Amino acid sequence: MAKAFATSDVGKAREINEDYFYISYPDDEIQLFILADGMGGYNGGEVASKLAVQSAKNYIQTNYEKNKDDLLSLVKSSTQYANMIVFEKAQANAEISNMGTTLDVCLIYQNKAFISHIGDSRIYRIRKEVIRRLTKDHSYVQQLVDEGKITKEESMKHPKKNMLMKALGCTTFVEPDASVHGFIKGDTILMCSDGLTNMVSEQEIKSILKENPTDATKLLVQRANDLGGNDNITAIIIR
Repeated sequence: MAKAFATSDVGKAREINEDYFYISYPDDEIQLFILADGMGGYNGGEVASKLAVQSAKNYIQTNYEKNKDDLLSLVKSSTQYANMIVFEKAQANAEISNMGTTLDVCLIYQNKAFISHIGDSRIYRIRKEVIRRLTKDHSYVQQLVDEGKITKEESMKHPKKNMLMKALGCTTFVEPDASVHGFIKGDTILMCSDGLTNMVSEQEIKSILKENPTDATKLLVQRANDLGGNDNITAIIIR
């Protein structure tokens, strides 16, 4: 059974924490981990992230048994269901009509991680000495990197790095990225909001995880705050 640790912090620049997460207990039948980073002014982001996480979780728990043979479709469908719920909520309330959120869903079953992803929160896998990003940011800056217009290093400091090309809850339908990856003994999975990755480099994240083989989430969050804490910071570690 996977062991999970999580820490979420408001950071140093924001008044409220618009990140929201869910982690299952080690003895739960469904090993499920979900992270959302909300946006949208006057408490909209806070509403969007919580609603997205709860909707995806409820969908998976309700449909798990009949979809056990196709868990990749299950996590993808949970994201599309969450999108519908958040979108409908936004349309029904003018004060939060601009809200949206990132959403990452990770379901672990029999040495595999089934992932659904939308936005610019990230999922990494650390295996031996290698840190590998399992998700791709749906952001304007990532598009510039892909097109060769800026370097990965330049993307860290780009003024439009928070501009998303795809988010959950902003349109009637959304197409998340869905993928499956091996998750074997000795591997570590890190799920995190951009409040961590915008402040702390991937190599430093890897070093902190290596030096602290159980719960390094508090140390990761503390490091992001030490470097400025410009956003809400959430880290989930699954080992």
